[in-house]
Amino acid sequence: MIRTLEIFNLVIGVVFTLCYLHQFFYILVPWFRKRKKSEIPAGRNKIAVLICARNEEVVISGLIDSIHAQTYPAELIDIFVLADNCTDRTADIAASRGAHVYSRFNDELIGKGYAMKELRQHINEDYPDGFDAYIVVDADNILSPNYVEEMNRTLSEGNHIITSYRNSKNFGDNWVSSGYALWFIRESRYLNDSRDLLGISCAVSGTGFLFDRTVADRLVDWPFHCLTEDIEFTIDAVLRGERIAFCPNAELYDEQPTSFRQSWNQRKRWTRGYLQVFRKYGTQLLKGIFVGKHKFSCYDMTMNNLPAFFLSTLSLICNIALIIAYAAGGLPIGSLLLHLLGVLIPMYLLLVFLGAVPCITEWKHIHTSTAKKILAIFTFPLFPITFLPIAISSLFGKVVWKPIKHSVTMDGRKL
Repeated sequence: MIRTLEIFNLVIGVVFTLCYLHQFFYILVPWFRKRKKSEIPAGRNKIAVLICARNEEVVISGLIDSIHAQTYPAELIDIFVLADNCTDRTADIAASRGAHVYSRFNDELIGKGYAMKELRQHINEDYPDGFDAYIVVDADNILSPNYVEEMNRTLSEGNHIITSYRNSKNFGDNWVSSGYALWFIRESRYLNDSRDLLGISCAVSGTGFLFDRTVADRLVDWPFHCLTEDIEFTIDAVLRGERIAFCPNAELYDEQPTSFRQSWNQRKRWTRGYLQVFRKYGTQLLKGIFVGKHKFSCYDMTMNNLPAFFLSTLSLICNIALIIAYAAGGLPIGSLLLHLLGVLIPMYLLLVFLGAVPCITEWKHIHTSTAKKILAIFTFPLFPITFLPIAISSLFGKVVWKPIKHSVTMDGRKL
């Protein structure tokens, strides 16, 4: 039985490596390919900032204040807030800060996609001339002062959809928040930046992205209502042959969950959302790997999440089943546990490496103490490892969008 387990884990390891080998190559790209400075002058585009908020009275003023503090001309920025099923003062606070505010009350169609659809409808009705571009951010975000200016510069280079650098407001709170933060910093620097440098489509990650008038006109009805509407938006763009660009100098600070229960619920939604998106677009994605304008982008987006979900779930279930069978047969499990330890230790070290690379190279971008940065490298593996039971739990029961409480200011103080 030990031999069976060895062969099984070897096969899983080989398949996993083949699926994600290109992501290890991405780590090298920023070191060998440098971004060329654009000679195209930045245009003066009229930009709308879209915010869908649910009971965010504690943090929304910080976001709006950071938008007012932009280096981009204030007369070219309009802020729109959709207070979604709010029972607090979110709408009043946003209006007092100069935002255009709409309210929505619907306890059946729940989720950011539905809120975005209604917000877009209001803007189209009240501002028929529209805007040159739309930036989507979450209420708990804070934008660096040059955020809109840098996004506009990348827009002026001819890009229709742009995603930005996602940082964290509360990296050092605990292993949960630092795990999220390193996950997103790695995604920004060693996935999206590398993709952009290679001319491959990037992926939108929940918040901090821009789409221009041409995309807005095509998506009048905003049809993205899966549990992971950001991935759905990304896949739709890739399948249409649109390349999502990356703006490395537009930095956004996001608040990460600190409660493992909240993290469990959120990542459970992510996992179910991945399955929803693949069910809806999987056939087209697989076809796009062989036919179409962005073959590698279709491959990249297919590999991005789904193989990890299936391979990890299959590995966990089969390993547990073999251990139970071994123990039930009255056989000593010492050698079996030693084998599993031999599998887990290299896995842990690999994940430490994946956390260490963004932590060390983006050291100056991470706002916490040196000790907490170092600790985060060694606790980072807990974040992807806990995806395994979360992935399995997502297969059962009803999964719905649940709000996450936000309470962190830019300097990290709890309000």
